[in-house]
Amino acid sequence: MRWFAAHIVMVVELKETEQDHFPAWENIILLEAASEAEAFRKAEELGRDDEGDDDGTFRWGKQAARWVFAGIRKLTECAQSGDRPEDGDEITYLEFEFRTRNDVKRFVSGKPAPALINERYRTIEASESESGKKTGTSKRKRV
Repeated sequence: MRWFAAHIVMVVELKETEQDHFPAWENIILLEAASEAEAFRKAEELGRDDEGDDDGTFRWGKQAARWVFAGIRKLTECAQSGDRPEDGDEITYLEFEFRTRNDVKRFVSGKPAPALINERYRTIEASESESGKKTGTSKRKRV
């Protein structure tokens, strides 16, 4: 079996108010699977299972809301030294590009900084995913 890190994106959807922005969380989940396709299917299932409103008690701010599964942004095979992930093994990564060293310093200190996220990874074919949606196409995102 192999180990994968799945980047599952969940979005907050307000129940009673029109939204002008969409808060989202990227949850990174460790999965054990025989193949990328199996790991992707497991990640999609976990994302769908996390949808909901906690029996009507979930609030974003003071507004009734629900978590909606937006998709799998990225699936990375873990670089591990043994049969299972161990202390110090790389689980996943993000590649950023900054314009200045000062932007890097701001980012590392937790302050807002303009950056590009460079993502390069294999596309899971529609026939391989349970939802039938393609995902994982190479892209550059501005954050």
